[in-house]
Amino acid sequence: MSSTEHADPADSPEAHGEAETAVVRAPRSTLGTGETGLSGEASPGRERGSRGRRLFTPALLIGLAVTLGLLTLSLMVGQYDIFGEGGSRMFGITRIPRTIGLILAGASMAMCGLIMQLLTQNRFVEPTTTGTTEWAGLGLLLVMILVPSPSLTTRMLGAVIMAFIGTMIFFLFLRRVSLTSSLIVPIIGIMLGAVVSSVSTYIALMTEQLQNLGIWFQGSFTSVIRGQYEILWVVLIVAVLVFIVADQFTVAGLGKETATNVGLNYAVVLFMGTAMVALATGVTAVVVGTLPFLGLVVPNIVSLFRGDDLRSNLPWVCLVGICVVTVCDLIGRTIRAPFEIPVGLVLGLVGSIVFVGLLLRQRRKGGLAT
Repeated sequence: MSSTEHADPADSPEAHGEAETAVVRAPRSTLGTGETGLSGEASPGRERGSRGRRLFTPALLIGLAVTLGLLTLSLMVGQYDIFGEGGSRMFGITRIPRTIGLILAGASMAMCGLIMQLLTQNRFVEPTTTGTTEWAGLGLLLVMILVPSPSLTTRMLGAVIMAFIGTMIFFLFLRRVSLTSSLIVPIIGIMLGAVVSSVSTYIALMTEQLQNLGIWFQGSFTSVIRGQYEILWVVLIVAVLVFIVADQFTVAGLGKETATNVGLNYAVVLFMGTAMVALATGVTAVVVGTLPFLGLVVPNIVSLFRGDDLRSNLPWVCLVGICVVTVCDLIGRTIRAPFEIPVGLVLGLVGSIVFVGLLLRQRRKGGLAT
């Protein structure tokens, strides 16, 4: 194998030993389990204090302030004068739900990208490069065809179930192919997504749902209003669970053999991660639509500046995800006002540029096969 080929870290005995040693020593760094006493056992007080010091740094507080500033600006931008007659009513109907939607969708989809990158050990993977969003769209389409006047919850269930099935199919494909390059993984996902998208387009064409399909995949917050966005709160479950099981995802990111050798049930973690990604992707697809490349851009930006410590990076992934979505939404709302450009188009443009940049950067470092 050439030096530019991608290899699993557990392929060689030396690499296996180094990876296992990293896990054993992780209580001070990667896994974030706090400091240990003289006897080697963790002290709960020191553990909580150490975690708090790592998570709530001055830089994070500055990032939180910037995020709050952008969200405040989002509340102020729009065609309605919120200080005029009836403005407060419209503020509660559209501005507040839209801003909450930006927070929930931005944070959850960024975290989904981080989960998938850990489980696949590949930085070019996220729901839109694995076909997950296309499967969610297919599920949504099938529900609209098979169920007369489906409720928002019914559409969500259809999208989540198909997103889960599609993501599991993606992981099964990864087990059957030889990963000689880090580009093989997203290429497989993009190909699967293209096939599913073609099937969805054909079904939509035959059932006169093609226009609805196009609207779903645009990715826009224009429909996020009071009474039609509340189901998006479900993705908060994903965010909380990721914080709880961050250490397990970190160990799973070392590879199946290494994770199994240190006592982790790799299959359960893989199933749990897939379920989280499917839930967040399905709900977001129903309420907002597709947010392309968000899960790719945000984790890579955070790791570029902060390294790969998952637990301490999670707050940053949430904040940067919210900021990116909010900035793209503000651009879409103001560049052609009073008309609005879907946030998915702006994200797609920004994300594709960053994706190409990551490829070029990885090639300069010798991480891609030639």
